[in-house]
Amino acid sequence: MTAYLRKASIEDYPEIITIVEQAKRLLKADGIDQWQNGYPDEATLRDDIVQKRANVLVIDGHVAGIGIISEEIDPAYEAIEQGSWKISSETGYASIHRVAISSDFRGLHLSSVLMSHLITAAALQGHTDIRIDTHPENPRMQHVIKQAGFDYRGVVHLDMPNGKRLAYQLILN
Repeated sequence: MTAYLRKASIEDYPEIITIVEQAKRLLKADGIDQWQNGYPDEATLRDDIVQKRANVLVIDGHVAGIGIISEEIDPAYEAIEQGSWKISSETGYASIHRVAISSDFRGLHLSSVLMSHLITAAALQGHTDIRIDTHPENPRMQHVIKQAGFDYRGVVHLDMPNGKRLAYQLILN
């Protein structure tokens, strides 16, 4: 199996939409209200591609997953509750968002592969402080995040209905 991460292109847009819609259906089937209010929408995903934040996991020539690396300061992250971020030598941080695997590749443990590649990509962009959040009722993603070495840091609130999220951080040496 050949697996690698690359920047998403506009040609990947239809596959990215399909993967996100599949993820929304899986979350709904699991009774998790994450991604059930229209977010992430097509405009957000297209903007991720245009702004070069979107990355795709390619398996044997097929887009198998998506993940966003953002270098922007997130206002929700600045207001962390019930904990705090570890102080690092870095002035900024990279955040990983909108991680999803195609249902065609589910069960192959590619979430861990994708997460590892996203961490590597963030490190190659010069970041040693990497942050991520997920819904409190999303045990699958919590497992992937912890398995990748992130530490739980507290609670953040995204500007959306049911926006409470568990926040995690990874400081690279």
